[in-house]
Amino acid sequence: MKGGAKVVVEPHRHEGVFIARGKEDALCTLNSSPGKAVYGEKLISVEAPPSEDGTTSKIEYRVWNPFRSKLAAAILGGVDGIHIVPGAKVLYLGAAAGTTVSHVADIVGPSGCVYAVEFAHRPGRDLINMAKSRTNVIPIIEDARHPLKYRMLVGMVDTVFADVAQPDQARIVALNSHYFLKNGGHCVISIKASCVDSTASPEAVFAQEVSKLKTENFKPKEQVTLEPYERDHAVVIALYRPPKKSKSKD
Repeated sequence: MKGGAKVVVEPHRHEGVFIARGKEDALCTLNSSPGKAVYGEKLISVEAPPSEDGTTSKIEYRVWNPFRSKLAAAILGGVDGIHIVPGAKVLYLGAAAGTTVSHVADIVGPSGCVYAVEFAHRPGRDLINMAKSRTNVIPIIEDARHPLKYRMLVGMVDTVFADVAQPDQARIVALNSHYFLKNGGHCVISIKASCVDSTASPEAVFAQEVSKLKTENFKPKEQVTLEPYERDHAVVIALYRPPKKSKSKD
């Protein structure tokens, strides 16, 4: 997809996300490192509105591939809120090489921050390289099961995103949330059913994970499956320690 007169980029209903309308519509984010692709994604350059003195410039976007990103798949699946917006602070568990992390970094922008935790060293190297040109990404090569190891690096966050594909994923998310997620914040969890229990139906696994979250002070808000982009995957979004409603005095 090439930019220009044939492509129009419009804001998506999720703030910080865009849709490029052309021959084929595509999800995209504003490229925070113009000229640089992260994983071979297409770059779209469009004319910006003329400035007051009449000079023109270009704005560059990166196509966000839902087959490479669970979060993009969830957005296209119709999720109501991803709770990742400009200025947000996000703890990303299971960052891998940084494909989705780079788009999250585009969304939160320079006033936001992404703490990206990845345990495996090979993808971790790619994550560190990506973060060199995106200064709002803090790569952390550690095991998400042991948040105390990186507690000095991570501040309080608005949202925890998790894609760790482990049987004890709900426990890992809860453990990190108890340390770093502010009350009234959200978690966004990608659940791969076969990683949790390959003998049960995906629907039963998703329900089981939701019930685990409820025991950890989470209030599940929505759930979307990631078909046709991922099989037997769902994204669950939950509110953490909802603020107590104050009782009105008579």
